[in-house]
Amino acid sequence: MEGQSENFRGVIRQSNNHGGMKVTAQAGNRRKALSTIDSNVIGINKRGVLKEKNGIFQKNPVAPLHRPVTRKFAAQLAVKEKQQVKPSIQHAAEHKSSDCIIIDTETSEDNDMLMYVQHTEAMLVEIDRMDAEVEMEDLDLDEPIVDIDDCDKKNPLAVTEYIDDIYAYYKKTESSSCLPSNYMAQQFDINDRMRGILIDWLIEVHYKFGLMDETLYLTVNLIDRFLAIQSVERKRLQLVGITALLLACKYEEVSVPVVEDLVLISDNAYSRKEVLNMEKSIVNTLQFNMSLPTPYVFMRRFLKAAQSDRKLELVSFYILELSLVQYEMLRFPPSLLASAAIFTAQCTLTQCETWSRTCGKHTSYSKDELMECARLMVTLHQNAGNGKLTGVYKKYSTSKYGYAAKIKAAVFLKEAK
Repeated sequence: MEGQSENFRGVIRQSNNHGGMKVTAQAGNRRKALSTIDSNVIGINKRGVLKEKNGIFQKNPVAPLHRPVTRKFAAQLAVKEKQQVKPSIQHAAEHKSSDCIIIDTETSEDNDMLMYVQHTEAMLVEIDRMDAEVEMEDLDLDEPIVDIDDCDKKNPLAVTEYIDDIYAYYKKTESSSCLPSNYMAQQFDINDRMRGILIDWLIEVHYKFGLMDETLYLTVNLIDRFLAIQSVERKRLQLVGITALLLACKYEEVSVPVVEDLVLISDNAYSRKEVLNMEKSIVNTLQFNMSLPTPYVFMRRFLKAAQSDRKLELVSFYILELSLVQYEMLRFPPSLLASAAIFTAQCTLTQCETWSRTCGKHTSYSKDELMECARLMVTLHQNAGNGKLTGVYKKYSTSKYGYAAKIKAAVFLKEAK
């Protein structure tokens, strides 16, 4: 800029070639020139006004800088400013630039320097916060979707060629496993509390007999589907339970308990003939349809998507079995129950909301879609050891199940928005 006086303290001008900032620090008595000044930085000056040159304001001033300032640049700028306040620095040479804004500053006083340092520190803290948020967003967007079947491609039992089609079919047909959430209203002699007592007792029976996990979930499914269609007297509800267990064993187990064993565990309340008659009634009512996807079917696939270890698996099944006892959880489809159980278990173990893109892809549920069910599961986890229905809690309080019931619930999920 022609005719510019030599008492400038420093010039900062924008580089058109590199898109960054080039700093030129030169000496002066009481003034400095900045090509781009943030409105907050202007506030550090005692007078805080633009300086006239020969009675005329600077022509074509540069607009405030809106591009985020990097931490490295801010630190360099602070060092430069500390060097410039020394009174022994020589006067700046003339510079030809039409993009300078003149600011009057009292560099000889300590107050201005203190205000500048405080502003710089606050700016650096804000930059750190913004960088952390950007890094988290980039991490979520860049997270790869894992091929969970890659390790099983040589295993013929894993049927990796058809596994996606199989679960697509399960997802399509799971609606037939869903029951009206108010089906108990048509029962005249039983209620949801009695159902809970029956399921809790059957979980203990299932555990003592050492049966497969699939058997338990199919047993509960048969009971609910039968009760949704057929009215049952209170005194025969336990008979429905042990008969459903017998049918599930015939479908899933290699070694099936004999009828006499089931009569014995019911304290001989029913005869062998009554059990066989109830068996006929259940299969006829359900039209022999036993091949329906239960939460267990989805659980195995989704745990693989979550790349689970033994601990996550035990906590997930613990939370899911707590849900089996509760009548109110019937309103959720099996795939959502399995997904929410895994999500809740991950949050329980990590104490933060964890749901990967791989889990989202294979379950087809987002974290927000699981939140309602997950909050109910957290409540069940909190109250598991209280009250009369403690069958699941006792089962998972053993070393065989890794003391999963002793783990603290993810209470923070109930407070999350």
